[in-house]
Formats: sequence, C-alpha cells, structure tokens
Amino acid sequence: MRPPRAALARGDDACARISIHQAAGRPVIWRAHARARESMDIQFFIELFFGGLTRGSIYALIALGYTLVYGIIELINFAHGEIYMLGAFTALLVAGVLGVYGFPAAGILIIAALAAVIWCAAYGFTLEKVAYKPLRGAPRLSPLISAIGMSIFLQNYVLLAQTSDFVPFPRLLPEMEFLEYVNYVMGPSDFLILLVSTLAMVALSLFIRFTRMGKAMRATAQNRKMAMLLGIDADRIISLTFIIGSALAALGGTLIAARTGQVGFAIGFLAGMKAFTAAVLGGIGSIPGAMLGGLVLGLAEGFTAGYFSSDYEDVLAFALLVLILIFRPAGLLGRAAIQKV
Repeated sequence: MRPPRAALARGDDACARISIHQAAGRPVIWRAHARARESMDIQFFIELFFGGLTRGSIYALIALGYTLVYGIIELINFAHGEIYMLGAFTALLVAGVLGVYGFPAAGILIIAALAAVIWCAAYGFTLEKVAYKPLRGAPRLSPLISAIGMSIFLQNYVLLAQTSDFVPFPRLLPEMEFLEYVNYVMGPSDFLILLVSTLAMVALSLFIRFTRMGKAMRATAQNRKMAMLLGIDADRIISLTFIIGSALAALGGTLIAARTGQVGFAIGFLAGMKAFTAAVLGGIGSIPGAMLGGLVLGLAEGFTAGYFSSDYEDVLAFALLVLILIFRPAGLLGRAAIQKV
C-alpha cells in the first residue's frame, strides 16, 4: 500500500530541511578545519623557531671561540671544532664514572660540564703553546696549515682512544614541571641550552666590556704592538683567549651531547664548519656578530628542515657562507678592514 501524498510531501519537506541544515553546516565545518589547520601551522612555526634558537645557541657558543682568536691574532683555528668534540667526550667519561657511584642526574650533568670546561680549557692553552705560538712570526699560511693538522690529529686521537661508532650519552636532563604547558614547542633540553648559552654569552660580553683583562683583550685586538708598549702582556692575553674559546666550545659540546644522547669522534668537524660560517656571517672578529650569526644560521636551518627537507640544511649553511663572502665579506656586524697604502 502506497503512503498518502501528504506524507510524501512531509517527507520531502523533512529531507529538504536536512539538506538545508547540512549545507549550512558545511561552511562551519570548513571554518573549524581552517582554524585548526591555522593553529597547527602556528604551533609548528613556534616549534621550528625554538628549535632553530637552540641550534643557533650552540653555533654561537662555538663561533665565539673562532671570533675571539681571529680578533686577537687573525688566525682561523680550524681545530676549534675538535675541542667541542673533546668536551662532549670528557663529559661522557665523567658522567659514566659518577653514575657508577650513584650521583643524582642533575649533579652529574653539572660536574661533567665543569670537568669538560676545565679539561678543554687546558687543551686550548696547550694547543696555542704547541701549535701556534712557535709560528707567530711565520707567514699566515703556516699557522693555518698547523690548525688543520691539529684538527686531524685530535680527531684521529679520539678515534683510536675511543671508537669509530657513536657512543650513547646518559640521560641526565631533569624533568621541568613548569614547562608542561609549552612542552609541545620546547623541551627541557631546549630550555637548558637556551638558558646556559644566554648566560654564557652575557657573562662573556660583560667580561670583555668591564673587566681589566677584557679591556686588555680589546686593546690587543685593536693594536697588539701598541698594547705591548703600554705594558700589556700579549702572550698572556692570547693564551687567555684560547682558554675562554675552548671553555665555551666544551660547554656547547656537553649541552648538545645531553640533548642528542650520543657522542661521536666526527661531530666536531661539521659543527666547527657551521660555527665558522656563523662567525663569518655575523662578522668574524665581532663578538655580537658571532652571537647574531649563530642564531641566524640556526633559525635558517630549522625553518629549512621544517618546511622543505633536512637534506638541505648543510647546503643552506655553506651557500650562506659563499654568499656572505661574495656580497658582504665583513659580515652583518663586521667592519671592512682598512688597508694602509
């Protein structure tokens, strides 16, 4: 039996109302999806931003060693990346020993970082006395070759003393409950690296600007002969420069080892080359330039990896180096050298 025509009409009207409601709801759903997608894009951008800052802070710590040494004696210390690697391995060995004796994780990390800083500062001091001081009056190519030779020596020394494989670094970072609301963009390792790097760079800036030794370093960088005539011990200042730069590199090595959870003998080469790129980008010889160059390079790599592919990170770093050398050799904050004729 067929239903009455009125019932069919009411059914058609109900279907029509459902269709109208569905059609009216589609823009609402689309707007909701658009808002969710926009929120995810913003969250992803913030995550990449803080990741780039974290990476850039490590580059800045290493780049400060390059720029300090170059500012004093105009030498590119290509063995500086290996000091960074030695700092990571020193922290690993100290952390392993302290872990056996049951020290708390936070205490192990602090002691391991201090040990790495002291040990690598001694390495930097020895490196300057053995490889660079005897060549101070030689042609500029000689200390450069010596720096490359020391880089290869230190890398192979660690390869033979340790292993060619990556070695796991113990998990030492404490849980930070106050980061639970932002842990989707910044973890404990990112926060610790940003905090420690910022404090180290601020402390270095204050040291260079206000202390007696810092003023002596600036005077030696401007004119070494005049500084010596004024009674400044240039040899002592140069040694201090290597000590400070090596200590900062060791600190960076410890922080990045705690973040990545592994250490390898070859980690210093690429990190050192990128830090050198950061120093040139900011203006080698300029302390603020090294900091700025490291942060700019870290952010550029982070956004490139996030929006394109991590395969292009190294390409971007060295493309920036080539471009800055072509179009602005003095760097972002550096000053062009004035040559007397």
